[in-house]
Amino acid sequence: MEALFLADKETLSYSSSYQQPPLAEDEVDVEIKAASLNHRDVWITQGMYPGITFPTILGSDGAGLAAGRPVLINPSIGWGNHPAYQDKQYQILGMPKHGTLAGRVAVPAAQLYDMPPHLSFEQAAAIPLAGLTAYRAVFSKGQVRRDDRVLITGIGGGVALFALLFAQAAGAEVYVSSGHDEKLDSAIGLGAKAGVNYHHENWAKELQQRSGGIDLVIDGAGGQGLQAIMKICSPGARLVLYGGGQGAVPELSPQLIFWKQLSILGTSMGTDAEFAAMLALINQHQLVPVVDEVYPLSEGKAAFRRMHEGKQFGKIVLVPS
Repeated sequence: MEALFLADKETLSYSSSYQQPPLAEDEVDVEIKAASLNHRDVWITQGMYPGITFPTILGSDGAGLAAGRPVLINPSIGWGNHPAYQDKQYQILGMPKHGTLAGRVAVPAAQLYDMPPHLSFEQAAAIPLAGLTAYRAVFSKGQVRRDDRVLITGIGGGVALFALLFAQAAGAEVYVSSGHDEKLDSAIGLGAKAGVNYHHENWAKELQQRSGGIDLVIDGAGGQGLQAIMKICSPGARLVLYGGGQGAVPELSPQLIFWKQLSILGTSMGTDAEFAAMLALINQHQLVPVVDEVYPLSEGKAAFRRMHEGKQFGKIVLVPS
């Protein structure tokens, strides 16, 4: 393995060499051409993730070559037999199993899919974790319908941007929120109908006026903003939660939920079937993931810093040095 980015209890470090363990019977050696970061990688380095095992090569997302075949890695390993929820033994590539921030990685052969031919390695590497999470949130859980008015919070993050692309492909009318006006402008440039800055005092009222009410919410924040969002949801709306970056939801009103017949649904990652369906959608509509910055693996600390500071619009990608 010619290069890697390694996490241990104290540091993140770059190394030019590493001896990869022998392949297991069901595994394939993949030459990584590009990998991308997720918040999961940052949280692991901060000790904010369950079951952390050190040292580990981070990285859940990767695109590369397997015996010359351009492939995309599905990082969702061992989902189990229940489509509604993952098995207790479920894992995500990149901890505890060594991940994609390396020159090579060993992965189960069943987790390899043909890379979308219209994408570069850097664009394809942006897909797996965020794309799968967004697909399950928008389609499997959110049951998006043509002409739905969809609110996607925290636009600029990987899952949120894939949710925007997928909802638009389904014919929905998409609204977005962010704490940064420039991210709202960029999302509108990608086709969002309108955006609101949640730092503004009357952002919820503004969103209500612009949308006329929201039918589907894709939210990765939680926090106090979710109560305000529920107030502007249309009767029968679905709220799909895939993260909780803003913490618990204070003063959650059960009356608001039952009187409006709202459905609040949790989701995380997805099944192998959903990964295949997601790639089919990307190929059908020739969707192109949004890439924020590309770093050489040797500058991985700068990439982690950018994600930690929340400056990105799109996926942060690393390529072997």
